[in-house]
Amino acid sequence: MYFAYTGEALHSSRFSPSQIISIKTLYNYVDLGLLPIKNIDLPAKLHRNKKSTRVRNDKKKLGTSISDRPNSIENREEFGHWEIYCILGEKSNKDKVLLTLVERKTRYAIIFEIPSHSAISVTKALDKIKEFFGSKFSEVFKSITADNGSEFADLSEFELKTKTKLYFTHPYSSFEKGTNERHNGLIRRFIPKGKRISDYSLETISFIENWMNTLPRKLLNYKTPEELFEIHLDEIYSLY
Repeated sequence: MYFAYTGEALHSSRFSPSQIISIKTLYNYVDLGLLPIKNIDLPAKLHRNKKSTRVRNDKKKLGTSISDRPNSIENREEFGHWEIYCILGEKSNKDKVLLTLVERKTRYAIIFEIPSHSAISVTKALDKIKEFFGSKFSEVFKSITADNGSEFADLSEFELKTKTKLYFTHPYSSFEKGTNERHNGLIRRFIPKGKRISDYSLETISFIENWMNTLPRKLLNYKTPEELFEIHLDEIYSLY
């Protein structure tokens, strides 16, 4: 967040580099009690330790392995390659679930509320997205990478009825969908773990999605995901 706003401020010439203090200095001010916030208010600082990236292989794979994913996807050279994930709220079968998809190159995110943490709910949501994009769907969604959760068990069938290629991470290796994991962390700022997703309105979910997509990113040269996503959509639609 720091880099997004400082980068945008520099890009728009609202501040000079000498007027902006470093993130390390900000953290020091927090530790010294010079700012009216605490470390608990800074999720990025609290989660700076890297998780283990050891791959376990004791769970059944659902389809084509992420190991077979082309370099053009891995290196984010080509538009249209997505990561998919489910965010849970209350740990019960009675709460709704958020299905999230993030496009790897532009970091554009889609948040879809679904009624349950099940394969049929995921498939119905993807069918609605497919219907929305119509004949352009397989150009916007060239591939989707999922984990081996049971909620994604029917994606192989979805692959058969579209031109979208499906890839699956190694079992117990969520770090292989790092783009989606980071975006889910942004969503958790608004919907903490354990909170009922059913208690949040569709307007709130839409606000979160819009906030994520209109946030300038340093890695995007301070463009927003929405800006870049629209550029690629215009290119796809102009072909017809």
